[in-house]
Amino acid sequence: MILVLIALFASALISPPIIKTLGARGFYVLALAPAAGLAWVIAHWPAPGDPPRTETISWIPSLSMDINLRFDTLAAVMSVLILGVGALVLVYCANYFDEMRRRVAVFGGELVAFAGAMFGLVVSDNTLVMYVFWEATTVLSFMLVGFYGVRATSRRAATQALLVTTFGGLAMLVGLIMLGQHTGSYLLSDLIADPPAAGVLVDVAVVLILVGALSKSAIVPFHFWLPGAMAAPTPVSAYLHAAAMVKAGVYLVARLAPAFAPMLSWQILVIGLGVTTMILGGWRSLRELDLKLILAFGTVSQLGFITVLVGIGDANVAMAGLAMVVAHAMFKACLFMVVGIIDHSTGTRDIRKLARLGHRLPVLAAISAVAGASMAGLPFTFGFVGKETAFGSVWDTGALTPTLRHLVDVVLLLGSVITFAYTTRFLWGAFGRKVRNLPTRAVARLEPPTAMFQAPPAVLAVAGVIAAFASGWIGGLFEPYARSLPAYGEDLEHLAQWHGFGLPVVFSIVVVVGGAALFLILRAIRAHVFVHPPRLNADRIYDGTLRGADALSLWVTRNTQRGSLPITQGVILSTAVLLPVTVLFLGQRQTLRLRGFDTVEEIVVGFAMVAAAVATVILRNRLAGVLTLGVTGYGSGALFAMYGAPDLALTQILVESLTLVVFVLVLRKLPPEAAPSQRTRHRPIRIVIAIAFGAMLVLVGLFAAAARSTEPLHVYLGDAAYEFGHGANAVNVLLVDIRAWDTLGEVSVLIVAATGVASMVFRSRRFGIVPRVTESALAERRNGDDPSAGRTTWLRGSEMRDPSQRSLILEATTRLVFPTLVVLSAYFFFAGHNAPGGGFAGGLVMGLALVLRYLAGGRYELGEAVRVEAGTLLGGGLAISATTATVSLFLGAPALSSAVFDLHLPIFGEFHLVTALFFDLGIYLIVVGLTLDILRSLGARLDVPVTDVSDDDRAPATDPMEVK
Repeated sequence: MILVLIALFASALISPPIIKTLGARGFYVLALAPAAGLAWVIAHWPAPGDPPRTETISWIPSLSMDINLRFDTLAAVMSVLILGVGALVLVYCANYFDEMRRRVAVFGGELVAFAGAMFGLVVSDNTLVMYVFWEATTVLSFMLVGFYGVRATSRRAATQALLVTTFGGLAMLVGLIMLGQHTGSYLLSDLIADPPAAGVLVDVAVVLILVGALSKSAIVPFHFWLPGAMAAPTPVSAYLHAAAMVKAGVYLVARLAPAFAPMLSWQILVIGLGVTTMILGGWRSLRELDLKLILAFGTVSQLGFITVLVGIGDANVAMAGLAMVVAHAMFKACLFMVVGIIDHSTGTRDIRKLARLGHRLPVLAAISAVAGASMAGLPFTFGFVGKETAFGSVWDTGALTPTLRHLVDVVLLLGSVITFAYTTRFLWGAFGRKVRNLPTRAVARLEPPTAMFQAPPAVLAVAGVIAAFASGWIGGLFEPYARSLPAYGEDLEHLAQWHGFGLPVVFSIVVVVGGAALFLILRAIRAHVFVHPPRLNADRIYDGTLRGADALSLWVTRNTQRGSLPITQGVILSTAVLLPVTVLFLGQRQTLRLRGFDTVEEIVVGFAMVAAAVATVILRNRLAGVLTLGVTGYGSGALFAMYGAPDLALTQILVESLTLVVFVLVLRKLPPEAAPSQRTRHRPIRIVIAIAFGAMLVLVGLFAAAARSTEPLHVYLGDAAYEFGHGANAVNVLLVDIRAWDTLGEVSVLIVAATGVASMVFRSRRFGIVPRVTESALAERRNGDDPSAGRTTWLRGSEMRDPSQRSLILEATTRLVFPTLVVLSAYFFFAGHNAPGGGFAGGLVMGLALVLRYLAGGRYELGEAVRVEAGTLLGGGLAISATTATVSLFLGAPALSSAVFDLHLPIFGEFHLVTALFFDLGIYLIVVGLTLDILRSLGARLDVPVTDVSDDDRAPATDPMEVK
């Protein structure tokens, strides 16, 4: 299963170059991936009586995030539809697309990736992993439905499908977590084998899961997104909206039915909404004039029918449900492909513009007739087998009360009558001779389809007939799943074309006669029945909901975001004060155990920090305020050192130093003091908020320190760091091993912040690398009027600076100190796993070295110091860290787990290499890149005089001296 997933996603990645190289024929190559997956499914079909095939990859066991795959009968049946129909749809695409645009190449990869996501969904035993694949299908469907992005209808349909299914998916995630926490297992197999006892929590969880399943399968009231999704290309409709995506919800209902079908809430949602959907969808299909919309609302109707069958919780009804799942995938995918061929050949899907098409395209008409017969439930088709089995099994099921089961069966009969009527209307509207004596203009311009264009729907139509004659054998494949459900005292009934005369035969006769009569009656009175649009339209309700959400968001924004930074900060800080303090005093709290200062040194440092904080508030000079604020940071570092945390002290001091530099770089462009007109009002209120926030931090910290009732974790941390992380420095091991996921997320946020700051500074486009000194620039400056030109300098970039801004002492000191800082940076990096330091500290030291070069030599010296763009360092560091996270998976270890290698080097002797060093290298490069980006954005770029920067100068300059 893992190999099938890898093959599908790998094929998706290489599909764009394949299609760009081979054109439309590239879809034939792409079809080999799902076809190979289908061959694997057939070769490993679960044998009756044998345990299901399972595969497990350990990932994050503590979070129940191991990749558990399970291949049983239900997964096998769904996989055949996903991979088999997927391969045929890709073959169909080779003839569907005429123009080979770039979007088509990406489209092929998205289709294959969707097949991989659906296959992963149905074989996932871990509910959280299943949810990941579930949302992957949502995102991919958004991209596929929005294929024609230039069209407003496509964008709206894609957004609508995304919002509805994502809302359902989030509700489902909450339900899955509730069940997982309640039962202690996130495996579907455990959940089905030992379902939890009924209760309020279980009922709520099951309802939330069903919201996700029903929204995915377009069940009322979430049905409206599916007809809107017909704005997608026909291959998308034939695959996602007939065989794959809409079956995900059906699959989940079928999977959970053995455990939760007897619940009242389950029956109300699954059976009640299912029968409602069947009637509503079928009736709406009778209104439509577009062939694709007729099939779309017909799909909604059929999904309601299938959901009822797989959700009742009876073994015999489940057999009928699986038969209808397979039959529906075949006939509906076939008919969607037929509509695509009609649209491709005539340029229209409007049944009012189509006439005598069956005479011009007899093969296509025959294919449609066979598939339509299966959809209508006529004999010798697999749709007939499923519908006959459904009528008989629902009437006799013991899962429902006699009154309810008979009522449900009668409603299913009524829905089947409507199904026959809209099937007849579809075939007549597409291929009928109508009353016209001459072909319409659309048919007159007809372009006959090729044989390969008609081959995929023909295969599906013929398969529907062959499956009917092989229904006994196919039923044997379904039975292992059906036997997981109770048969309520009766033997499991096998699928067959004929079960003798009985109620199902009578119902089938009623369907044919009633459906034909309904078609004829509505055809005669159509001008009087379907004049006005339906009064209750879910699509309009959706639009109204979005408008209401927009209005609410505008009202909230208008009343909370006043455009004032002090007000916004005041609201945030006030909330941060009131909420924790309220929760603290409403909950249980212990008596505080306060500890005083242990040494005189701590008292001195604390007094200095308090004095610096007070001075920061009083001082009016911005630079003086920043410097006194820095004293509090350095004081924190000193306290860390006094309490035996040299790693924290080192990091705090380095961060504080770099922060001071950033403040100074920004303050250069601001006045020394704030003007009286810039002073904000309500100073007493701001003082109260500031004092309250500080007091809250102290209070929460004291209660948190006093809340410990067990032995602190740090007692075991040192031994655990050495045993599991292979390092003596517990802080560094925490960052690069135990909490590596957290570190990876934090550095990703750092990169986003750096990119945002640079984007605001450069406004229109990135400035590229900082300018470097060139020989032409030096010659131009030396030939000018600069009296210092040509003199010996300690730094190359200093020759490009104004003499009044140069400092010989600083330049000479930098020339001597910079190599030392580089060596110190490398030492901290390599020694950090066992001594104070690490990638973060080493990167900060290297960043301070770059700061020194910049302050001494200016922006040109910065370009001489680092000749690599900041974005390259940031992206390279993130890539190294992310690669380290994934490589361990291929070696059979959890993500971001480290290993140690003992090496014997000729010169260095015994050498212990810990793989966490590579993750730390990524952190090192990110910190250096971040520092360079700050210097480039807030330093080098702001050094350019405003009058020297034109719009064209915002692009990278070929010659740094061109800015004149």
